Amino acid sequence: MSGMTVAYSAEGVEFVGTVFAPAGSGPAPGVLVAHESPGITEHTLAAARKLAELGFVALATDYQGGGQVVTDREEMMRRYAWFMADPGHIRARLEAALDALKAQPRVDPARLAAVGYCYGGTAVLELARGGADLRAVVGFHSGLGTARPQDAAAIRGKVLVHIGADDPVIPPDQRAAFEREMTAAGVDWWMVTYGRTGHSFTNPEADGWGMPGFAYSAESDRRSWASTVELFGEVGLA
Repeated sequence: MSGMTVAYSAEGVEFVGTVFAPAGSGPAPGVLVAHESPGITEHTLAAARKLAELGFVALATDYQGGGQVVTDREEMMRRYAWFMADPGHIRARLEAALDALKAQPRVDPARLAAVGYCYGGTAVLELARGGADLRAVVGFHSGLGTARPQDAAAIRGKVLVHIGADDPVIPPDQRAAFEREMTAAGVDWWMVTYGRTGHSFTNPEADGWGMPGFAYSAESDRRSWASTVELFGEVGLA
């Protein structure tokens, strides 16, 4: 399945995403797919293609700019710190992506969701905290921290996060803080914790990175995808 490039802008930066549409011609729900920290890779595109095969218009969402993939780890971490210090930046970028998704001719703007991987999961959670009209938000091995936990009161849809029990990036205290944040805000949320599972467990390339605690898990990948599809059915997207 081939995608179509889509350009959009925010904060004076142009972004280039890739949209995949399902077979047929009628209206369809739309899903943002936010990439892991480096940028849109085959991992992101594969997730968007799978969603299109299930009947969604899926936008593989660029938030780095120009569709680039950042390979320098120091630069990647600098950008990560910048996003985390002020969530307004990533919210603005994801809001522009959501507008680009809604502008696609087959998208039903009343049926929207967002999924994200690693920092992309953090990004879609921030989009939800910003009050975006999303029926569901899903994070896969997503960082759960935020500089504005009080904004969770603005979340409008259901929230699901998939976390590896052995993930060194998302320790138990961060999971506990997220639980308190969501509960205090009255969000309909749940967290699935996968045993014997580390970070980036949905990405088959993770085994080759040589990073302790980062590993692909076929079982956790399959289970997390199945429960995400189930959630989409529950909220009327599938």
